[in-house]
Amino acid sequence: MRTLFGRPSAGRASPANQQTKPDAPALSPQDAQLSSALMRVNHVGEICAQALYQSQSLVCRDPKLRRHFEQAARDELDHLAWTQQRLDDLGGRRSYLTPLWYGGAFGIGCLAGLAGDRISLGFVVETERQVEQHLASHMERLPAEDHASRAVVAQMKEEEARHADEALAAGAQLLPAPIKSAMRLSAKVMTRTAHYI
Repeated sequence: MRTLFGRPSAGRASPANQQTKPDAPALSPQDAQLSSALMRVNHVGEICAQALYQSQSLVCRDPKLRRHFEQAARDELDHLAWTQQRLDDLGGRRSYLTPLWYGGAFGIGCLAGLAGDRISLGFVVETERQVEQHLASHMERLPAEDHASRAVVAQMKEEEARHADEALAAGAQLLPAPIKSAMRLSAKVMTRTAHYI
């Protein structure tokens, strides 16, 4: 309920704060609209990350691994708060389908967790690698003048890569190609839908 309807609170200051200058020129309406749509997609991604890590932690068998998932969820909570702040700053809104995204990701996380800890970690690796690629594409699409959004996305990208590396080091079993392809397809549906709805 906190993830879906609460106001996320970051444990760390947003990277956007260092980029916000009072004398900076305002974004054009078109650039603000594009940034808002991209940050809405990123916000949905962070909603899904909360659901995934919460569900995987819930069904995890290893206490040490459970702590790993909980720490990753805390990092992702910062990302959720940062993307919400950028949406607010840009005059944007959350996806209308947020409960659907959360519920679907929670179910997928439970399935990955029930398949075993190594497979669950493999799911984290593949998810975070795909998110990293997705954020790299946003760095190319975000308006050059939107330094605040770019700073947030760059920091998120760095931390998603770290989460993947940590899961790999913890003993992840890499997923087979058909599962990776299915994950890419579902992510594409989600990102395209959240861009508008």
